[in-house]
Amino acid sequence: MAENAQTNYVGGAWRGDPRGEIRTQRSPIDESEIGQLTWSSRVLAQEAIAAARTAQGEWRKVSTWDRARSMRRIGDAIARRREQLATLLTLEQGKPYAEAFFEVGKSVDGFNLAADLVKYLEGATIPTEDPTKRVMTFYRPRGVYAVVTPWNFPVNIPVEYIAPGLAAGNTIVWAPAPTTALVAVALVEAIEDADLPPGILNLVTGAGAVVGDEIVSNPGTDAVGFTGSAATGKLISQRAAGKPQLMELGGNGPVVILEDADLDLAAAATASGSFVNAGQVCSSSERILVHRKVYDEFAERMAHKAREVVLGDPRKAGTTMGPLNNPAVARKVAEHVGDALNRGAQAITGGKRPDDALSPLFFEPTVLTNVSREALINTEETFGPVAPLLVIDNDEQAFELARDNRYGLVSSVFTQDINRAFRYIEEMPTGIVNINDTSNYWELHIPFGGASGKDSGMGRVGGKHALTAMCDLKTATFTVR
Repeated sequence: MAENAQTNYVGGAWRGDPRGEIRTQRSPIDESEIGQLTWSSRVLAQEAIAAARTAQGEWRKVSTWDRARSMRRIGDAIARRREQLATLLTLEQGKPYAEAFFEVGKSVDGFNLAADLVKYLEGATIPTEDPTKRVMTFYRPRGVYAVVTPWNFPVNIPVEYIAPGLAAGNTIVWAPAPTTALVAVALVEAIEDADLPPGILNLVTGAGAVVGDEIVSNPGTDAVGFTGSAATGKLISQRAAGKPQLMELGGNGPVVILEDADLDLAAAATASGSFVNAGQVCSSSERILVHRKVYDEFAERMAHKAREVVLGDPRKAGTTMGPLNNPAVARKVAEHVGDALNRGAQAITGGKRPDDALSPLFFEPTVLTNVSREALINTEETFGPVAPLLVIDNDEQAFELARDNRYGLVSSVFTQDINRAFRYIEEMPTGIVNINDTSNYWELHIPFGGASGKDSGMGRVGGKHALTAMCDLKTATFTVR
């Protein structure tokens, strides 16, 4: 770990910031001190942008094959530090070690995938009306990318931007979420082992309202990649007006359990969607619409799945759910559950903070029944280990409830009727529809993003989709006499 709170990586060197502030980083598990973090100034962020701008002129000229080799070296470097990164990820974010180890492994895969795909970043030749003309298109890097990332997957989500961005020939200035910035530092330390040219990747730690705002709004950055809340995304979009923006924002996607569903499969998949990473996933199962004919039976199965969750110290073997990451999200989860209960819902399991928790950030895996349509948990993103069940009587009611929400990221539908499944694929107002699987189903190369007109972002991350999104498509014409 960088010493003396030198948690900024600018122009190939670790830096503190004399204008900034040094703060103690504490674990959400037990509030123990785990390191020091620099909350940097706008001036330091500006220096990082300047370093990325200087480096970009040469990096864009590096051959595609050489950039691909660099991505492979980064993947290998992260793999060598996988256990170290996973341990710190658990300590700082709060997820069980098995989940952390998986996440770091996926970041290795992300760089390897970018190395493979960039070799096939192909343009086209286009027929013309004029026989003397030849037209071709090709992809070019946008320039300097500002990347701002969240705390729920603080290793893998940054890689979704950094890997394709670097592979395509962009340079990066990255502002990670402050509550998980130490693992961001460790990730960059691993990347440093791959011997990239200085200034290709720059890390600036600190408050999003300071360093994050500076890198997205500064005219020295050419484009923006952001994953986080819808509210923050809207602010960033305004501050970055005129720049290409790739954004993956919030979700409150409905999970629909129809009367012909395989209830064992549906309960297992939905519980996974509700409780993995303590529900702190944009694609979590946060609204569960259950047909009246199977409502009670499904509720019992969900309660059983919730009671199987082992809540506790995520560093210990056997623990399957750790704490929430920070006080703000913990307050929101408690507020949403309290609001639902006040509106007539019942907590058939969970519903509160455990009395014997190591810190105030633990919350019991919770299943709520008879949830009101007006409840906050039905209209806002909760981001916690809560499974709220609402009753439906038919498909039209399911569609109505699905549309009655400003989010449109992921939905899941459980049915054994293939024709009905395709109707839901057409009608659900989400960018992704999973049939008979958890709402959290995800693979690196699959396009991931929300529906238009909703508060779930713009563009698509994932594989070649991120790669082309982080490039300009240039057109060239030739006159042949």
